[in-house]
Amino acid sequence: MLHDLRAIISRIAHSGARARGMPIALRENMMNRRECNVMLASGLFAVTALPSSRAAAQSASIETIRGRWRSFAPADFTAPSANDTVTRSEEQWRDRLDPLAFRVLRHEDTERAGTSRLNDEQRPGIYVCAGCGLPVFSSEMKFDSGTGWPSFFTSIPEAFETKLDFRIILPRTEYHCVRCEGHHGHIFDDGPAPTHERWCNNGAALKFIPRES
Repeated sequence: MLHDLRAIISRIAHSGARARGMPIALRENMMNRRECNVMLASGLFAVTALPSSRAAAQSASIETIRGRWRSFAPADFTAPSANDTVTRSEEQWRDRLDPLAFRVLRHEDTERAGTSRLNDEQRPGIYVCAGCGLPVFSSEMKFDSGTGWPSFFTSIPEAFETKLDFRIILPRTEYHCVRCEGHHGHIFDDGPAPTHERWCNNGAALKFIPRES
């Protein structure tokens, strides 16, 4: 039931999206008491350690991906500090951003699916917040979700803060830039391994910087 509810939330949040999640089929081997005793005696229940070992390996892998984002940035790129907060008035933001980016970043609007040119971006590089230039994703984190919005399975550490969003009544996890508080998108649980997360980002909230100019 919980899985169904989450699927409904995803569809409502982004109408017209064709989320291609990757559910994992779990198989249960039924055994009688005699079979259990045989397995216990032979020590075969040691395989129960495998899932945790695999999870640890995946955790190390995702930490590696998150930690090497700078290798996708241009050699002369200098990242602003996430602690250097950016505060501007409504009019200053309106003057600084294009109309769509202003609505998305400052008023949590959502761009139409399939309209961002970043959907097809495949070059190595980094994605920065269109409001303040803070690096938020590397190209290594991007995947094709088929939803019509740029999607990522994780983010650069400490780039975002999250909050519960009840704008469509059903709760969603909203995320926004930690430096300028600009809205970027929502996180869903139908993404690929190893995180199974889909950071569904508005392309208007991002700027792509290729590693090679």
